Amino acid sequence: MSKIHLIAIGGSAMHNMALALHEKGYIVSGSDDEINEPSRSRLQKAGLLPAHIGWFPEKITSDLDAVILGMHAREDNPELQKAKALGLKVYSYPEYIYEATKDKIRVVVGGSHGKTTITAMILHVLKTLDIETDFMVGAQLEGFDTMVRLTRTARFAVIEGDEYLASPIDRRPKFHLYRPNIAIVSGIAWDHINVFPTFENYVEQFDRFINLIEPGGHLIYCEQDAVLKKVAENNQHLNNNHKHPYSIPENEIKDGITYLQDNGKQIPLLVFGDHNLMNINGALKVCLQLGISKADFYSAITSFKGAAKRLELVHKREGFNFYKDFAHSPSKLKATTQAVKKQFPNRELIACMELHTFSSLNETFLNEYQGAMDAADEAIVYFNPHTIAHKKLKEISIDQVLHAFHRNDLTVFTKSEEVTAYLKQKEWAGKVLLMMSSGNFDGVDFTKLAAELH
Repeated sequence: MSKIHLIAIGGSAMHNMALALHEKGYIVSGSDDEINEPSRSRLQKAGLLPAHIGWFPEKITSDLDAVILGMHAREDNPELQKAKALGLKVYSYPEYIYEATKDKIRVVVGGSHGKTTITAMILHVLKTLDIETDFMVGAQLEGFDTMVRLTRTARFAVIEGDEYLASPIDRRPKFHLYRPNIAIVSGIAWDHINVFPTFENYVEQFDRFINLIEPGGHLIYCEQDAVLKKVAENNQHLNNNHKHPYSIPENEIKDGITYLQDNGKQIPLLVFGDHNLMNINGALKVCLQLGISKADFYSAITSFKGAAKRLELVHKREGFNFYKDFAHSPSKLKATTQAVKKQFPNRELIACMELHTFSSLNETFLNEYQGAMDAADEAIVYFNPHTIAHKKLKEISIDQVLHAFHRNDLTVFTKSEEVTAYLKQKEWAGKVLLMMSSGNFDGVDFTKLAAELH
């Protein structure tokens, strides 16, 4: 029986890996210097919560089959040093995902935006059709107990392929390690400026990813993205008949519901927006490659509610809808605000976003946000100067934000309570509120806020 130790077991991805390996029947141990909820309770329930917080080199013994290194462990971690001294095999998180799925048909979902949603769509269809699959996804999905599943029996593995770094000691992008049989790329829009300092350098990572598709494999890509289209068409690794472009399918919006149109049939959806329609088309092309019929795919996708925090409906009442979304990069902001405005053309859209990531708080990258919220009737931007200081970035000013978004009527706040106070004094009949962030506006309870909006 395999014996595995996880360094930094408390992380969002890592504790899910621990639970998946435990479920597989492996002997699992781990350490961390901080374990917060929900990781703590979930590890405790499975009997995997470390007895003590901290790093303990004595846990690293020669009988371990593998050590998995989490992203927030440092290079000088004492457990890592002990593992190296003993000559143990140390895997990064993505390396181990590949190791566990190397004999399966691997679907890898890449792209600057839409990865989690496309992965969730494919998994929803496979689950609805009762097709067993291994997976790794970057969010907790409804109907799935963990974000990772690794079995001995599943033929397929569906993996969300992030372009961020693999580990503190492996500077390769994660998605370079998965070697897909079927790859899907949703789009290329510059992100992670702290790792990829130029757009050209960022684009190059996607070209390399395509070159790592296994022989005889397939690339599915969004041809609406001009940069991606050029990368895909110019790539010599695959024959053209193994490249499958997709775009926005035929659709219609009636009474706030979006319908796909296919050969005279109307397929009602629970999600909306051009970006989600493209995501559905991409997921369809993946599922066709897996041997699923179009009819079965459409039947299953009608019950897909969306991934958590991706255009997630927080509250709805007569004449008012409140959505939250993970959008934070310029391309995501633009797609999400346009989608909501298109879905509710007769309502006033008030869009509020938080500058939270390294890239978004970088004074150079900030200018990429020009026009990103133009579809909103009213646009609000929030950033916390303390977050900038914590990330050791150069200060940015309200004037810089106003200039970057290039919108004269933009409202900018630097205190979270000012944002909520401003929203509470508004009248919300006939409006839509959209709040976007990869964070949470420094602790805003969206459900509580919704109850306080009139």
